[in-house]
This record gives sequence, structure tokens and C-alpha cells, in this order.
Amino acid sequence: MRATVILIPGCLYLRLYNETEIGTFVSAIMGVIPMDTQNKPFLKRCIMMLTGILFIGVCVGAYRLSSFGVDAFSCMNLGISGFLHMSFGTWQLILNAGILVVVFFNARQGIGAGTIVNMICVGYLADFICWIFQDIIKLEMTLPLRIIALIIGCIFAGMGVAFYMVAEMGVAPYDSVATIIQNRSHDRIPFQNARVMSDVTVVVIGVVFCLMSRGDLRRIIGIGTICSALLNGPLIQFFKTHVAEPVMNGK
Repeated sequence: MRATVILIPGCLYLRLYNETEIGTFVSAIMGVIPMDTQNKPFLKRCIMMLTGILFIGVCVGAYRLSSFGVDAFSCMNLGISGFLHMSFGTWQLILNAGILVVVFFNARQGIGAGTIVNMICVGYLADFICWIFQDIIKLEMTLPLRIIALIIGCIFAGMGVAFYMVAEMGVAPYDSVATIIQNRSHDRIPFQNARVMSDVTVVVIGVVFCLMSRGDLRRIIGIGTICSALLNGPLIQFFKTHVAEPVMNGK
């Protein structure tokens, strides 16, 4: 194994070479960025990553506006943030930072610039979207609008994850949890089962904290949560194959 350190303004890159090249990135904001940019233009990957994270922020905001329930991870974060009387974005940032430490020591190959941007921005993007529609526009969410918001949430969830996965600049801390479970079980628990385990666990935690704070359960769990669990995988694969990869490859 050999290592090369590259210092550029504001960033320190450490490149490690072995049978599979893995790039580790240490910067002022504590990140790890994969350095495999030989086959894909770096700027294009950044745009794909940022677009994906923007879509995910829209997805979470739309789920919340629909009041049909949110995705599993947001369910837990909304339950806990409501119990702590803390904004959703701030709590999600704190929790993501904690998960990131665990991921760093167990599955650091999944950490990249996209991980940092995701953990900082998604919660606040969702808060911003809800603030615009609920407090500024004061939009009355009728049943048709709630259904539209639910559909937008489902579609943008698939597109968002597909875009930032294709960018190969790191995944969200929570998305690495299932990988850690799989690795720790020495593949006795396959990834899809590990993901179901983690999703069910965080939903239960979210429900418990919501009940403890006497919050409205319908706000965090419902048909939207079920749609997220059942449709995310197929939609991610569809948008990855038919949209994200063609865009990345210039087709």
C-alpha cells in the first residue's frame, strides 16, 4: 500500500492505494471524499450529488406537508425532535453526526462529501419547505393537495437517492446502518433484511417518542410511511437506470 497526500486550499486529501482504490478525505468540516474521478467529471458528480440531496429535502418536506406519514428515519427524527421541542433539522443534524462516528469506524468507504452535505442540509431543507408553505403562503392542505404532496414525496425520494448514489460521493449516515449490520453479522443478515430491521426499529422509536410528547401520530406515520417502505427500492432502481445514469454518462 502507498499513500499520497495532496494539499489544496481549504482541503487535505489522503489517497490510499491497494487492490481496490479507496480515497479518504479529511477537511476542516471532517469529511471523507472518494477520490475516484478518473472516469466521471468531478463537477458533474458534484452537481448530481447536490441535485439528489435537494430532491431528498423536497421529498421529506412533501411527506410532512401531506400528513400521511413520512419515511422511517424522518418518523423517528420528528418524534424525538417533537419530544425535545427542537427543530427537525437541528435534531437530525445532531443524530447524523453521532451515526457518522459509528459509520466512520465500521463502513468508512461509504462516507464522502455527499454524506456531509446530506447530514447538514436535508433536515433544514425540509424545514424550509414546510415553513414556506405553512407559515408564509399559509396553504390549506386539502385532501387533493395532500395526495399530490405524497406522490411528490415518493417520486423525489427515488430520484434523490438515485442521483446521489450515481454521483458516488458518499451516502447519508443512516443509509450505511444496514451495511454495518450486514458486515457485523458476516453476511448472515442480508442487506435487505438489515434495512427492514433498521427501518422498523426507528419507526417504533419515533412512535414511542411521539406518544410521550402527546403528538399527532398521523403526522409521522401512515400510508406515506408504508409507501416509502414499499416503493423506495423499485423507484430508486428505476430512476438510477433510466434517469441518473444516462445523465451522468451523457446519454
